[in-house]
Amino acid sequence: MRLGLLSTANINRAILAGAAKTDRVDVVAVASRDPERAEAYAAEHGVATAYGSYDALLAADVDAVYVSLPNGMHHEWTMRALAAGKHVLCEKPYTRHPDEAEEAFDAADAAGLVLAEAFMYRHHPQTETVARLVADGAVGRLCAVKTTFTFPLRDLSDVRALPELDGGALMDVGCYCVSGIRLLASDPEHVRGEQVTGTTGIDMAFHGTLRCPDDVVGQFEASFRSPQRQSLEVVGEDGVLVAEAPWRVDLGGSVTIRRDGETEAVEVAEGDAYTLELENLADAIEGRAPALLGRADAVAQARTIDALYRSAASGTRVTL
Repeated sequence: MRLGLLSTANINRAILAGAAKTDRVDVVAVASRDPERAEAYAAEHGVATAYGSYDALLAADVDAVYVSLPNGMHHEWTMRALAAGKHVLCEKPYTRHPDEAEEAFDAADAAGLVLAEAFMYRHHPQTETVARLVADGAVGRLCAVKTTFTFPLRDLSDVRALPELDGGALMDVGCYCVSGIRLLASDPEHVRGEQVTGTTGIDMAFHGTLRCPDDVVGQFEASFRSPQRQSLEVVGEDGVLVAEAPWRVDLGGSVTIRRDGETEAVEVAEGDAYTLELENLADAIEGRAPALLGRADAVAQARTIDALYRSAASGTRVTL
């Protein structure tokens, strides 16, 4: 698969490192709105071709593009890429607007192209192991899922702090928490959200509650105001599963199950989430396997994020 990078965002480094570990993917091009920046980036990272505009990359001989632009630009450039006949891997979150997700997947389906949302943690063996254990009853009947993802964002000129680019703690890190709750407890029936708004107008912190089927309650904290933290706690009637590094698995952390006063360590296979994500995209393009994250997940994710923002704005519970 010949992959082009649509922007020179920092997250590209992880994609480049992931691609270097597989013979299924070659990163062959990069684009920037600044031709000199594109050339410098290509030279630094060993990318064969640099383009001085995003449109030039979409007209190039690549099979797929990785859209690593700011959140607010995801939909526009995904639609342009699909119109240009390119498969698309779009960095998470695809959008906070469910109608945009539907429109994009309609376009991909109509063109016979693959579109996938790049939640890399979903591809790691740890996530598969946790989901399987919970589904198999390792902690008994599920009661609650509690998640956290925070870090201090001190530079308020960062794109993650700009409302016009759909910045905010929920969009940047809270989307992982929402995704994890949905994976383990299914899509919520109704939600409540509380946000702490910063000087730029985005949510510097977002706290949410998701009421899921079978009386399972999901809770999360996403924040740009707190020290760096991540966690996943799955509470069942018979035990508690804890993943210390559920989203950034590369940072390291154990997975344990506590039952009857005893703690059991869970063995997790190693793997590079970005490599596996890229290989899954290649498999989907070649018809070997479906994309792990397709229409249903992206639309449900956007619907949940939209409902949380509406709840925070109105101060009321929002039913999905």
